[in-house]
Amino acid sequence: MSKKIRIVFTCSVLVISMLFTSQKGYSQESTPPKKERKNTVKLNITNPMIFGTNCYIVGYERTIGQHQSFSVNVGRFAMPQLFNIGLDSIKQINSNSRTSRGLSLSGDYRFYLAKENKYDSPHGLYIGPYFATNSFSRTFEMEATAGEFVGKLNADLKLSILTVGFQLGYQFVFWDRLSLDMLLFGPGFSAYNAKVGLSTTLDATSESELFKKINDGLAEKIPGYSLVIKPGDFEKTGTFNTTSLGYRYIIMLGFRF
Repeated sequence: MSKKIRIVFTCSVLVISMLFTSQKGYSQESTPPKKERKNTVKLNITNPMIFGTNCYIVGYERTIGQHQSFSVNVGRFAMPQLFNIGLDSIKQINSNSRTSRGLSLSGDYRFYLAKENKYDSPHGLYIGPYFATNSFSRTFEMEATAGEFVGKLNADLKLSILTVGFQLGYQFVFWDRLSLDMLLFGPGFSAYNAKVGLSTTLDATSESELFKKINDGLAEKIPGYSLVIKPGDFEKTGTFNTTSLGYRYIIMLGFRF
């Protein structure tokens, strides 16, 4: 789990503790019957914090009966900028031109545990299967300075990941309209396809150092990432398991109607 994800996770645990306390006090107050609201539109607030402001995802959840629902999420998913992956041994990197684009699509079916929850869906603890697909690409031309040597880096990176798995989460509902959906754990099985085209004018030592930093940075940004990119053109497919606690850790803010 990367440092940024750990910070977000720790803060969220504190928030959950406070929310449970406030919910307990709120539930003890007498409240009038509420109108049934089956629809919730949501905004993912975790992705911009972890992957940058170019990543934004919206979602929709529809309740089915008292203890089930399904949700769909779609949005833009951009590959992390190289400026943010810790190229500390390369003194300076200036981007001359770059394009970044990507798509994120996911869905899940939720079972709100009747024995654990005193509320109807979508309020309370839930489990269920999910799928997620992310495809993104990044093309850029950069100028790298390593010591006294200045070289060019040209890259065209494309990566697609399809994941299926099982998730655990908790959703709060406040004032009948506002929801806070916290997906806490989502191990899964992923298949990926990567196409990489890279070339540099750096010397062998500087080039090796640069690509090591790029791989380390991508591994920190993308949970479960194990691909090693290197100069040249190649395509690779494979699979990996995503069982770390931080994987698929998502917070979404919603409005019910």
